[in-house]
Amino acid sequence: MKSQKFALNCIRALMAVTFTSGVTVATAAPTVTRLTPPSERFATGVNDAAAPMIARFLPGQRFDLQATLRPDAGATFTSFQFAVDGVALPVTASTSGIVTTGLNTGLIAGTAVVSKRAYSNNVPGIHTLTVTATQSDGQAATATGSFEVVGITNQGRVAKNIIVMLGDGMGAAHRTAARIMAKGYAQGKAKGRLAMDTFPVTGMVMTASLDTIVTDSAPGMANYVNGNKQASGQEGVWPDDTVDAFDNPRMEYLSEYLHRLQGKSLGIVSTADVFDATPAANAVHTSNRGNGTGIADQYLDDSGLTGLTVLMGGGRKWFLPNASNSVSPQAANGSQRRNANDYKLSSDIISGWGTAPGALDPARDLITDFQTAGFTYVSDNASLQSAGTPDKLLGLFAYSNMNVSFDKINGRRGATSIVNDYGFPDQPMLDEMASKAINVLAKNPAGFVLMVEGASIDKQAHNMDSDRWIEEVIEFDRAVQVAKDYATANPDTLVIVTADHETGGASIIGASTVTDSVLRGKSNTTASMRDSVVGTYQAAKFPKYTIAADGYPATTDVDGKMLIGYGANADRYEAWVSNTTPVQDSQQPFIGSAPLNTYPALVAVRNSSTGYLVTGQVPGDTAVHTATDIPLSAFGRGSALFTGLMDNTDVFFKFGQAAIGGVK
Repeated sequence: MKSQKFALNCIRALMAVTFTSGVTVATAAPTVTRLTPPSERFATGVNDAAAPMIARFLPGQRFDLQATLRPDAGATFTSFQFAVDGVALPVTASTSGIVTTGLNTGLIAGTAVVSKRAYSNNVPGIHTLTVTATQSDGQAATATGSFEVVGITNQGRVAKNIIVMLGDGMGAAHRTAARIMAKGYAQGKAKGRLAMDTFPVTGMVMTASLDTIVTDSAPGMANYVNGNKQASGQEGVWPDDTVDAFDNPRMEYLSEYLHRLQGKSLGIVSTADVFDATPAANAVHTSNRGNGTGIADQYLDDSGLTGLTVLMGGGRKWFLPNASNSVSPQAANGSQRRNANDYKLSSDIISGWGTAPGALDPARDLITDFQTAGFTYVSDNASLQSAGTPDKLLGLFAYSNMNVSFDKINGRRGATSIVNDYGFPDQPMLDEMASKAINVLAKNPAGFVLMVEGASIDKQAHNMDSDRWIEEVIEFDRAVQVAKDYATANPDTLVIVTADHETGGASIIGASTVTDSVLRGKSNTTASMRDSVVGTYQAAKFPKYTIAADGYPATTDVDGKMLIGYGANADRYEAWVSNTTPVQDSQQPFIGSAPLNTYPALVAVRNSSTGYLVTGQVPGDTAVHTATDIPLSAFGRGSALFTGLMDNTDVFFKFGQAAIGGVK
């Protein structure tokens, strides 16, 4: 008998051998290859109390449980069971079946994904999650992970309103450059402070995402507002093993959590296309930040869950009907809606989360549907200002990303036709949008959560267009002042100013040693354009800019102007003077038509005839994000929580403490 058992064990061991070619012949027993929420206990197999807790939640915050099951060759799974702290979870309509279709390619035949949707736990502390699945031959696969429920303490007074001012890509150097340009220096002392500089509490934030030290904007934003690490390009979800970008395991956003518990409203304001990563990562659940049709639809479809009351920015192309279901040829009205990036949800998600089912509907007139749902729609600054204070507000001011402040302000001054070239000459500034959003949201006696994004700090830092991103920071700071003024008048409001990551490795390297006219006459050689222009240390002195009545520099091309370098740059030609036009924005639907197609196509060739070549540190055409810690400044009720060095997920729990803990 012992020899028979030994022989059987040897056979199983041989079946488990993986050859050097990477081809696995068979496995000795069924296994769990993924357990969600992610945990170090599952990843390492060790219950190490010193390991960081990856998945954390506020009491009662909802999230999905999911597992990927790999069977023995030729076998299937017949049942599964999730348990928390040894207690089996009941099977309800929010529990999926054993899903074996629609999975990623390359998985062994019979691989299954199983889910329990919208689970929650009110008990603070570390909890054990177990999944057990039974194979058709009776063998069982089991795995154990862990998660934490973070308790709320009763102290202080609660914050009724939370305003998140998010300068996308804004690191310390971006803030400093805006201060130098907007305020100036006198004998080494700043002659004034930015609004964000006046916030009394400051900390630093670590920005890594679930899968990399250098985050992109989707997890960079989402980590703040659901307390969990997301992977690159993903918002409001964890990775899974299915193809569908909208069925990934979810976790509840701050907006959903506080709307469900307290009835708060949500506002989202951005100078980007509203489908973009940062705005969407406050309300939308998808593993693909590029799925514009489904993202735009989910804003409205799930507004009953998020409390969405204000949505403003660019992105009209996702809201206009597209009967052709195609982006090529371009729909005449600019629509880019199509089935390929829309969504339709499974029954367990619908039941568990109470979501709309979704539909593949490129011909949907989403603007009309928003209006039917009670939203007032505005399409330009004039209609925004004349809209009064409606109960709900939708503002779409461009086909895709809005024009940057450099071009909007110069357009208002009559100095450029760039905003006209895009077809949207009357776009609001960010502070104008923020002010209107706050007025609408303040009508809710239960309070609100508002995210205001200065989006093109990042986009123009990617393009290494220094003059444009510095003015973007100035525009953003004017919106910060609006938020601070509201919080001053309404002291039950918390305002934070931060970024999702730093972009470009931007550095203030010094200042020009020559006048603007001399600079423009320089030849495009390193000796002429760098060695005889770039002043460092004492040679940099203190650049002086004149601020016009509209609050922006009369010109950024001053004698002895501030010079910016980049540590995360691709190759570029640097001429040090402002660029007449921005580079082409591939997200604009009519970018291939005149006059937009006459703009510089690539950063790498812009200024090639006037600037000198600066060899980059990274491949590609643009600068990239960096892993640098970024500043966070806080003002108002609960601001004292935001000190020291924080992980970006820590910010969420500080929001929770401010909004829930303490007395009313």
